[in-house]
Amino acid sequence: YDISNISGTDIVASQVVFVDGKPSKKDYKRFKVEALTNQDDYESMRQVLRRRFSHYKTGDAGFENAPDLLLIDGGINHARVAVQVLQEKGLDIPVFGMVKDNRRRTRALVTPDGLEVNIDTQQSVFALIGNIQEETHRFAITYHRDLRSKRLRYSELDGIPGIGPKRKEELL
Repeated sequence: YDISNISGTDIVASQVVFVDGKPSKKDYKRFKVEALTNQDDYESMRQVLRRRFSHYKTGDAGFENAPDLLLIDGGINHARVAVQVLQEKGLDIPVFGMVKDNRRRTRALVTPDGLEVNIDTQQSVFALIGNIQEETHRFAITYHRDLRSKRLRYSELDGIPGIGPKRKEELL
């Protein structure tokens, strides 16, 4: 899971799914964070995970499967938020935060208890976690850009009856 926004606007999250080390794009989900007016990654993550696992608990289509593991883009506090949500929902799923290096690449995983698991000594694990991080970020940022682009194309003229796309273009 990853959160994306610019200064608290158009806050979104992504969920990517990997099965046997490969992306399962049919299972990807994106979430628009609602009713949050400031940049709060923890509350954004809490909202998204609550929604995701509420869908799971009610058996909603596309959410039927529980993950074997949650990787959260963020550190120990992000992982702790995920564990709190899972406990609220009565679920027991391992959670790791993804700790970044100074080049914004995941260098380690961290448990909600603060135990850091070094991954850069095992190339295959490092590569897989890096791919998951990049894919999660790409998916989140793409959705964020789409929403931002739609918002920026909106004009007050769009809400005036009788002004269609052509008239709007002429007036602008």
